[in-house]
Parts: sequence; structure tokens; C-alpha cells
Amino acid sequence: MSIDPKYWTEATATGGGRNGTSKLADGKLTITMASPKELGGSGLGHNPEELFATGYAACYLGAMRFAAASEKLGTVPDNATVTAHVGLGPRSDGGFGLGIKLAVSLPGVAPDVAAKIAERGHFICPYSNLIAGNVKVETTLV
Repeated sequence: MSIDPKYWTEATATGGGRNGTSKLADGKLTITMASPKELGGSGLGHNPEELFATGYAACYLGAMRFAAASEKLGTVPDNATVTAHVGLGPRSDGGFGLGIKLAVSLPGVAPDVAAKIAERGHFICPYSNLIAGNVKVETTLV
């Protein structure tokens, strides 16, 4: 599958990677990175899993809105939320991997409609497409 990118962004990491600085080329965002205490780090900064969680939550919520509107599935309410839980740990075959759980709240939306919107959101969302077949994503309607 190929894509025709309509938007690009650029970020550079310096220092120790997980213990350094990451910043956007346009200068609008600079983040101090630090490994979490649970992995032996200081926890005095942010880590890639936090950034992935914030990006995935926002992207997936937007994808559900797009799917609901374009496929006439219903309306995603203004107070809808997606909470992304991203875990990091060793893989059984070596290296590290991610575990992801998405908690979706669509207040006032019938459960069957909410389930369809959530399903179609994964089809639309670039984050979901990026990790499909590589990382298990558990999606729960709350």
C-alpha cells in the first residue's frame, strides 16, 4: 500500500535518546526526555510512550469523528474521550514491545453504534494502521 503524504513534520532527538531532548524543527515544541523510574530512570521528563499515548488518543478520537460523519454512523458527542494506556516491556523473543489499551467514552451513543464507530475509527486512524498486525490493541467502550 502506498500513500500520498499531504503533511510532514520533523523532530530531532539529541543526548541519550530516552534521556535527552527532542524538539520539532519549527521550534514550537521542545521536550526533556527521561526514562521512567519503573525502568531505572529519573522520571524527571517525558518518554516516548507518553508521547505515543497522547498522539494515539487524539488521532483515534479524530478518526472516530471522521468515520462517524463520513459513513453516516451517527454523531460523536463533544464530550467524547479516548484514554490511551501504553505499556512498555520486554518481549519474549528479545527486545522491547508495547501493550496498548484504548478506553473509549461516547456518552449518549447507543452501544451498537458506539462499537461500529470505534471499529471504523481503527480503519481510519493512522496510528491504528501503523501498528496493525504488530501490536495488540485492546479497545473498550466505557
